[in-house]
Amino acid sequence: MVTVIDGLEQRGLAKRLPHPADRRAVAVTLTAKARRLLPALHDQGRALEDEIAARDREIPKATTHDAQILAIRDARRYLGDRLIRVATPHRLLDPSAGPLIAVRLRILTRKTLGGLQTDLSGRVLRSDGTPLPGLYAAGEIAGFGGGGMHGYRSLEGTFLGGCLFSGRTAGRAVAAALG
Repeated sequence: MVTVIDGLEQRGLAKRLPHPADRRAVAVTLTAKARRLLPALHDQGRALEDEIAARDREIPKATTHDAQILAIRDARRYLGDRLIRVATPHRLLDPSAGPLIAVRLRILTRKTLGGLQTDLSGRVLRSDGTPLPGLYAAGEIAGFGGGGMHGYRSLEGTFLGGCLFSGRTAGRAVAAALG
């Protein structure tokens, strides 16, 4: 979060000010420049939502021209992918499908084929199997995309789901530990 606020400050979009009630804290406020940009950002958000809604309308159609939906349907023809790799096509804006999570991706190819041993809560384990207090791991560092769930048969591009899932799990564990 500090990196995000640093970036906003560098662009003149946010300011850190002393918190009025707590000397230990800093209040982050938007600048006038940022407030002028907000209407355009709202418009972009509405345009994105319209695009996602248009994609969602294609899901129930037997014939569609949406390349992503066609690729998912094609991949699900193979039983192995249908069972463990490729999610059933669903509407992204359907509340029962879970929350939407925004992720900024940078194109990069790598495989760690390992990482730190973790338990199911993302706690890093010592060599004797006991948790190391206060240390959590998620993603590829947590054993190949989240607990080693893909193993050596994984394919490039299959790690993101495990990384997001293990990050969410570790985040919840940290929140619970902090009370």
